[in-house]
Amino acid sequence: MLRVRCLRGGSRGAEAAHYIGSRLGRIFTGWVQRSFQSTQAATASQNTCAADDKATSPVPKDCPVCSYNEWDPLEEVIVGRAENACVPPFSVEVKANTYEKYWQFYQKFGGQSFPKDHLKKAIAEIEEMCNILKREGVIVKRPDPIDWSVKYKTPDFESTGMYAAMPRDILLVVGNEIIEAPMAWRARFFEYRAYRRIIKDYFNCGAKWTTAPKPTMADELYDQDYPIRSVEDRHQLAAQGKFVTTEFEPCFDAADFIRAGRDIFVQRSQVTNYMGIEWMRRHLAPDYRVHIISFKDPNPMHIDATFNIIGPGLVLSNPDRPCHQVSV
Repeated sequence: MLRVRCLRGGSRGAEAAHYIGSRLGRIFTGWVQRSFQSTQAATASQNTCAADDKATSPVPKDCPVCSYNEWDPLEEVIVGRAENACVPPFSVEVKANTYEKYWQFYQKFGGQSFPKDHLKKAIAEIEEMCNILKREGVIVKRPDPIDWSVKYKTPDFESTGMYAAMPRDILLVVGNEIIEAPMAWRARFFEYRAYRRIIKDYFNCGAKWTTAPKPTMADELYDQDYPIRSVEDRHQLAAQGKFVTTEFEPCFDAADFIRAGRDIFVQRSQVTNYMGIEWMRRHLAPDYRVHIISFKDPNPMHIDATFNIIGPGLVLSNPDRPCHQVSV
């Protein structure tokens, strides 16, 4: 799901700072307190979706895109689709993010549809979730169905697609801006096509729309000799800060970012490199601050599986993956 529009309210910064600071250490406390204070400033002080100091022209009051954090009451959301989902080809970046017990499956079925019974169950579950959201009064948008089995080729690689089941991976909402992420998996190169109709509608209604630099996904973006043969290798490499993605060009998944008003937290992972983080920092500056945090994670891929701010004073944190590094 992708949170598109939320009711805007204040947050109790001191309570959040005390709780999260006790879990992650003093260095983090100041950031957290400012995060919740900046959420209040970023939301309560605005009569439109646009940030005051960035707006060059008035944004319509009924702008359908306006979200600054992960916890405000939901008004509108994009929910993905499992239809036509395909197994990604077994390339080096896929290998680095999957376990060896599944490698034979990817090698055998890469480029083919997932088992029909699995897709049927997934589609039914997603549809029921949409029904629940609608009954709660939430506006639900869905991406367009795409044939992900079609093979495509660029000057640097060829692949088939995967799915449009996870809009939070490819799209990030910051205020009234939608940012398309330059993801690292070749099987996801054209995933944005499923969302273009929705994004164009939002743009026509006043939202900002930014596409991060599209990566070439050339061989240089990946460590082709990434020495992963087992779960133990994965743990050791992650502990050493070694990832399958290089710094050849910017790449990141939107799901590696957590929003808290004017402060945004991000991790370096298998799919998000420092060059991608730096692109986001420069793009959002000076109105937003991007902070890098690191976890003891054997397979870092998407920060919200480890750390999630779910409300004023409330954090979900995986106790097996403590925060062990904070860098500015």
